[in-house]
Amino acid sequence: MDGKRRADIKPGSKVSIVLKQDQRSGKLTEGIVKDILTNSAIHPHGIKVRLTSGDIGRVKVIHSID
Repeated sequence: MDGKRRADIKPGSKVSIVLKQDQRSGKLTEGIVKDILTNSAIHPHGIKVRLTSGDIGRVKVIHSID
């Protein structure tokens, strides 16, 4: 799943985000969602979140929990 729909993302979800400084390279950072920062239901570039590590970025991949 991509991270464009707010309803797909919950605190505690494992996601990959792109940090602001990594937007050009597309480098992804993996982590657990602490807070959802985007208020709108859908965002074309991905929902902005804060990870438990404190990193902030836009969700690109939502990892399924097996």
